[in-house]
Amino acid sequence: MQLTIKHTGERPDGVRNVFLVKDASVLKDFGFNNEALAYVDAKIEAKETLITIQNYSTVYYVRIVSDEEPSNKLYEALRKDGSSVYANMKKDKQSDVCIYDVIGDKPLTLALTEGIALSSYRFDKYKTEQKDEAKDICIWVASSALNQADLDELRLLTNAVFVTRNLVNEPVSTLNVEELSETISELGAIHGFDVDVFNKTKLETLKFGGLLGVNKGSVDPPAFHILEWKPEEAKNAKPIVLVGKGVVYDTGGINLKTPPGSLDDMKSDMGGAASVVGTLVAVAANKLHVHVIGLIPATDNRPGGNAIVPGDILTMHNGKTVEVLNTDAEGRLILADALSYSEKYEPELVIDLATLTGSAVMALGQYATVGMGTASDEVFNELEKAGNCVYERIVRFPFWEEYGELIKSDIADIKNLGGREAGAITAGKFLSHFVSNPWIHLDIAGPAFVKKEDSYRGSGASGVGVRMLYEFLKNRC
Repeated sequence: MQLTIKHTGERPDGVRNVFLVKDASVLKDFGFNNEALAYVDAKIEAKETLITIQNYSTVYYVRIVSDEEPSNKLYEALRKDGSSVYANMKKDKQSDVCIYDVIGDKPLTLALTEGIALSSYRFDKYKTEQKDEAKDICIWVASSALNQADLDELRLLTNAVFVTRNLVNEPVSTLNVEELSETISELGAIHGFDVDVFNKTKLETLKFGGLLGVNKGSVDPPAFHILEWKPEEAKNAKPIVLVGKGVVYDTGGINLKTPPGSLDDMKSDMGGAASVVGTLVAVAANKLHVHVIGLIPATDNRPGGNAIVPGDILTMHNGKTVEVLNTDAEGRLILADALSYSEKYEPELVIDLATLTGSAVMALGQYATVGMGTASDEVFNELEKAGNCVYERIVRFPFWEEYGELIKSDIADIKNLGGREAGAITAGKFLSHFVSNPWIHLDIAGPAFVKKEDSYRGSGASGVGVRMLYEFLKNRC
């Protein structure tokens, strides 16, 4: 399926039509008769904002926007309305739509367009019966407030989200560490960012004790990926480093996950890695003037071979020792090595993304990401603002020193698990031992993979993190 978004000054034939208006009377200019206008007015009186007019096979949508100040909630409502429009198009096997921006508002029009575009994603490559026809999707946009360059940027960003969703949705049987490395290298070649992959021998030389330790139960070797986008016009003197947890499948190791149903979606435990890949794709494809480096440690977590067991001691890349209390707290072990390695770049900021803890899910569900770290309030506020803009919201958790007491070990420097309380925070405290530069930890365990259809986010992989980080990086450059 190919997604196309085109600017137009004409009315294309044979497509669905969506009108973005404040005053229904302007619909006269588009041929709406008195009966249709009366129908729209009645729906407005009933407080409806997305109005559907159907005359046999011809369907029109009218989105009424009030005069109130635009807000993030309004943009999100428009994305969801775009999803509703696409759902109806799909039901009727329609693939083309034209949005008419009658009010001349760029952000509102882009939000509506984005909702349709993101909703067009499907992961059905393994279906053999009743497979959706992979029709090309074309969204026409008639607006004096934006141009083709604006729409190209949105299309490339949407495709980057789809890259992330595809990586997360792919089962480990067809996306193990080696195949992940190949996919990342191919994406780098296509979009223009550099990729370097460290093999197991290199990791042993670098003493990546966390990544190598988690990998001991697997028959597949680990890998460490370095992705870099460094344009000549980069606005930042020091890079921004993004770190993504790449556990391609997590059984829990020797501490096998229970109940068995909790294993169903563990292919998604590399959601952080996928978000970093998608962000690099978006940044490079749109040629942002910002120096970004992505670091992705990758392995699966299995209970075979010489798998680590509770009581083992691991020596990490930075020389610190870790007492392993639970092998299902493996993500922080591989992230620790990557965060430690990030120090060599002397970055202005490090952001890690990880499907790290059930504690984050219990606290916020699928509706927000847990955030914490050592970056300044100003930087946190910038990231939160970007998240609010695209409705990938961050809730900042406390990071007080007292939480660090919960991961002290009697026989090593630290242990990889605190108690039942504040699990998301103690995981962050663990990671803080491996990074000294300004740093933000994002626990995306809740929103990264959703089992029930959620508007334009769909079901399965949501691609969370890509749009937020792109907005954040764009604002900084």
